Amino acid sequence: MGVLSGLQPERVFYYFEEICKIPHGSYDVKAISDYLMGVAASLHLEARQDEEYNVVIKKPAAPGYEKAPALMIQGHMDMVCVKNPDVVHDFKKDGLKLAIEDGWVHACGTTLGADDGVALAMGLAILEDDSLIHPALEVVFTTEEEVGMEGAIALDTSDLKAAYLLNLDSEAEGHFLAGCAGGVKVHSLLPVKAAEAEGVKMTLGISGLAGGHSGAEIDKGRGNANILLGRLLYELDKQAMYHVISVEGGEKDNAIPSDSRAVIVAAPEDADLIRETALAFGRTLANEFHTSDPGVRVEAVCGEAGSYEVMTTSSKGKMVFMLMEVPNGIQTMSADLPGLPESSLNLGVLRTDEEGVHMTWAVRSSVKSLKTLMSDKLQYMTELLGGEVTFSGDYPEWPFNPGSEICELCLEVYEAQTGKKGVVETIHAGVECGLLAEKMPGLDMVSMGPELLEIHTPRERMNIASMASTYALVLEVIKRLAERKA
Repeated sequence: MGVLSGLQPERVFYYFEEICKIPHGSYDVKAISDYLMGVAASLHLEARQDEEYNVVIKKPAAPGYEKAPALMIQGHMDMVCVKNPDVVHDFKKDGLKLAIEDGWVHACGTTLGADDGVALAMGLAILEDDSLIHPALEVVFTTEEEVGMEGAIALDTSDLKAAYLLNLDSEAEGHFLAGCAGGVKVHSLLPVKAAEAEGVKMTLGISGLAGGHSGAEIDKGRGNANILLGRLLYELDKQAMYHVISVEGGEKDNAIPSDSRAVIVAAPEDADLIRETALAFGRTLANEFHTSDPGVRVEAVCGEAGSYEVMTTSSKGKMVFMLMEVPNGIQTMSADLPGLPESSLNLGVLRTDEEGVHMTWAVRSSVKSLKTLMSDKLQYMTELLGGEVTFSGDYPEWPFNPGSEICELCLEVYEAQTGKKGVVETIHAGVECGLLAEKMPGLDMVSMGPELLEIHTPRERMNIASMASTYALVLEVIKRLAERKA
């Protein structure tokens, strides 16, 4: 018996639990891709897997509905792998440990991967159910969505005939997505020169921030631990002489980092002053972020005295300058859709290695020129400081279509099933619909999903009742598309 046995819809939760047993973080998707191909083979359905491990499974229309336009059901395989610091879990080897609490499914101390395991689970349940009324189905599962939509970029759509797309990568039941921002990953490398310094090694840490999705939660005013680390190092510069060995924070460019740390070397007589300055800075942050990040804390821990390889003063200065001055967070708000962030960027990853200091941003905008402007600013600043910039995972925005037939159908079915009005919206986070629209002009699209909370964090959870009602909605939409167009 699985943890989710007995939950409804039974086959959706069966497949979701099977998916959770298979490690499927970004760039580690072969196993889950092979699993999907195996399910397709067991159902005797036509399927293909490409070099990026994208999977396309086709199911002929139900008898009598062959003339209805084809429908694509789409989601992505990869999940964001984040865990609590005290949790022992290897995302490359270990399946997720699931639990049920107060009507919600969550993983113990890690992300759940309901973003976007729900799409895989619903897609497989639909494919195996021969009792359904449906048009020809093209079920498309892509890879590396969370790291720049690389699977969708590489996807060959030349054999796809769908007129409609139901994307299952949204997180609010009753909210139907009809547009999204475009984005690009920007990676900066600041080379550093090495020197030797003697003193006490100290670790400065900022932790306890709420974090979250850099698109969906960018408007919540949550602190970015990497940016705050830059402020801390700048504050220390005012008080004492110190050297930096390394800086490190965040795990994914599209997740707001909740912790960051610097390893420094200082004179023994300055250790107490540095600790006091760090604690005072922690009180400042507690005041600034008392609503959005009530758990924020700053620590300074002393290590052993000795001789250490550190950054030169010049290299340290450039790194601190960039962390202090680089733009971060919301840059512009939409003038057309009040309350919607229009442009933002998130310094999600900060790392130090033998090459230098690496910084990686998720840049987002629903206006292409503003996405370019933010990228240009990062490149200009990095190169002025002697570094270099690379770009990857550039994906287009998805313009709002007020005449979407499938979106109107979703609203109609949602109201009929729940008695409530659905909400049509565009979001600041990115989904793959923009890329698919470029590849398949005229594709009529909508994105939806069950209620998920705090995705991309170890607090991610999925509402059980919402999964049931969302799946019922999906099945009815599929049925009405077939009947309406047969």
